[in-house]
Amino acid sequence: MSLKINQLEYLSVKPDAPLREIVESIWMVKNHAEEKREGIIIPDGKIDLFLFSGEGDSFEIFISGIHNGPAVKPPFPRSTMFAISFHPIAAEYIFKESFVGLKNNKQILPSDYWGFCKSDLKNFELFYRKACEIIAVKLEKEIDDRKKKLFEIIYSAKGEITVEELSQRASWSSRQINRYFNTWLGLSLKSYLNIIRFLNSLKQLKKGDFYPELNYGDQSHFIREVKKFAGVKPTILNKNENDRFIQLILLPET
Repeated sequence: MSLKINQLEYLSVKPDAPLREIVESIWMVKNHAEEKREGIIIPDGKIDLFLFSGEGDSFEIFISGIHNGPAVKPPFPRSTMFAISFHPIAAEYIFKESFVGLKNNKQILPSDYWGFCKSDLKNFELFYRKACEIIAVKLEKEIDDRKKKLFEIIYSAKGEITVEELSQRASWSSRQINRYFNTWLGLSLKSYLNIIRFLNSLKQLKKGDFYPELNYGDQSHFIREVKKFAGVKPTILNKNENDRFIQLILLPET
């Protein structure tokens, strides 16, 4: 998907199988604006690896864990960001380390992490190919079928599923699934399901539909959940003044 919105240039590509089980998308955002405006990042249930170049000669590579609340993005005028958004399963199969310490947080990495460098920001297509090659090499073993099925069910259900039903359909006990999420990501399965359900409510909020379409108890519950994840009421999120909710402006209109 390629978009140009105001001063933002956005491009997102989904990888081919089998990397789709690990990578949600590889994408870029270029901010051509001169003005300094803060943005707000809302939870999307992904682990993100970023290459970032700002004003002057600045360059850094950093990674962020899963967020369960809004995060303020500092103003970055005239900047370029390339990123890889990983499904949570990448913690075990690609990074091979727990992301508990990076929940709601980020870590600056060496400027040559995974062999990336500032010149990779010159060409998104070449970056995409390089990223896919690196990830394919790091995927050293087959993904457990139960874990594949678990995330397939979560995403297809849009988070609108109980822990008990998910456990039954994935043939994996809820206690073991919760241990997996807490060990690798630092949050419970229920918390993750709530993030995915909220994420799937964004399109209706962008359209101005404020009555919950997914399985929230009632409208009050829906409003509380939106405030928890976005930091504002649904009506404020919908207005999106100054385009401060970056992910919302990048959602397709339909």
